[in-house]
Amino acid sequence: MKPIAIVYTSNTGYTGQYAALLGQQTGLPVYPLSGPGEGPAAGSPVLYLGWLMAGTVQGYAKAAKRYRVQAVCAVGMGATGSQLEDVRKTNKLPPELPLFTLQGGFDLQKLRGVYRLMMVVMAKTAGKALAGKQERSPDEDAMLELLTHGGSHVCAENLAAVLAWYQSEPQ
Repeated sequence: MKPIAIVYTSNTGYTGQYAALLGQQTGLPVYPLSGPGEGPAAGSPVLYLGWLMAGTVQGYAKAAKRYRVQAVCAVGMGATGSQLEDVRKTNKLPPELPLFTLQGGFDLQKLRGVYRLMMVVMAKTAGKALAGKQERSPDEDAMLELLTHGGSHVCAENLAAVLAWYQSEPQ
């Protein structure tokens, strides 16, 4: 069943950017996951986008209680299409639920509170480990670049698999 809307949760804006791009390309209305009475009616079929923190898709549990989630897009620092098994397992997503991972970005200045503290530590430890690694994969090089310099990988091309799924869904 095709979703009637896109619902998302964003922390630093990258997930919101993907939600807006998907809205433009599908014609679906886009809503932040917020309080009751805002967004689609409870029980509506939606496409949900949430940002990743330690493998957990933020806001997914709340969205799943409120809506009929037809597919999940998890936005994180890893390469688009990576970490699918880990994200599915961590979030206990049923195997029939379409899952997509999208590479977002990293900007330490946009983070606040505990999230900022956690990422400062992670950037230092993971960045140091990656920098000291003799042979890095292209994905590891991209991650090291994000951790040390920040940046955004949000682009329409990363949505190809999501759009293919959406276009193949029956009304």
